[in-house]
Amino acid sequence: MSTTKIPTHNNTGAQSPTYFEQQRALLISEIAQSLESTLQNLNKLNRSLEGVIAVGNEFSSVEALWSQFENVMGHEKGEEGEEKEKTGEKEDVDAAGGYEGK
Repeated sequence: MSTTKIPTHNNTGAQSPTYFEQQRALLISEIAQSLESTLQNLNKLNRSLEGVIAVGNEFSSVEALWSQFENVMGHEKGEEGEEKEKTGEKEDVDAAGGYEGK
């Protein structure tokens, strides 16, 4: 096997690119632009997600406070229910839709 290259075009000076080469260059250019656009959009998405996560993290202390409040109120309501069961009292709904202890 020979290592000599066979020329694919004649040596008549400046060779203009063939139709195939022109189309290939055009497609490569379009692909490069699309990839650049995709990269920019992914960077925007990443920044947006980082912003959402940062906002979510700012509410962690508020969420902890509300959870603590819910636990305290749930615990107190549970104690009230236990006391009423021990004394035989029941809660009934009155005509106005409110609760009335009996």
